[in-house]
Amino acid sequence: MTYETIIPGKFLARPNRFIAHVETAAGLQVCHVKNTGRCRELLVPGATVYLEESANPSRKTKYDLVAVEKGRLLINMDSQAPNRVAEEYLPQLFPGLTSYRRERAWGSSRFDFFIEAAGERWFMEVKGVTLEEDGVALFPDAPTQRGVKHLWELVRCQEEGFRACVLFVIQMEGIRYFTPNRRTHPEFAQALEEAAAQGVRVEAVDCHVTPSSLTPGAPVALRLNG
Repeated sequence: MTYETIIPGKFLARPNRFIAHVETAAGLQVCHVKNTGRCRELLVPGATVYLEESANPSRKTKYDLVAVEKGRLLINMDSQAPNRVAEEYLPQLFPGLTSYRRERAWGSSRFDFFIEAAGERWFMEVKGVTLEEDGVALFPDAPTQRGVKHLWELVRCQEEGFRACVLFVIQMEGIRYFTPNRRTHPEFAQALEEAAAQGVRVEAVDCHVTPSSLTPGAPVALRLNG
């Protein structure tokens, strides 16, 4: 996936989860943050960030904040991007892919993809990952009861004869492995481990990131056990 007009800037402040103040060559910009997560380790004063100019002239904010530099890493933090990356990655993830649909409801959940491949029917949930510590990618960066619910719904899908998968799209590259963030949300980590033990397929893929693009990279090793 690609972005259109991108400009760099210096992050100054985030007065609320939707808005950031960024200094650019054209002056101070009030930007929309395309990620409602905490992102405290990313959005630190002075960090270099990248903004996409909106094509909608009637918007209150002219720019969206889509990426940030963290040391040697360039991290995409657009929460809408992982599903688009996952869509590009589907043929590699599911050999024999014949069709897929986005946003398919099942039970009390709405999963990101319903996939038909090699005679099997799959429900897949996608999770974007922006938290990195010492070369390790972690999810979530804040407690997510919705994420726990999705995992147990995927287990129930399998009980009804479907296959189930959760894909962690790591919005950076150069990661050693992925692991659930037990420190932040032990319930999610336990649910992920138990779902995998019950047959839910767990996958992680990193991304090649530039200020103006995000594309699927290579599979990332998993460490699900505590």
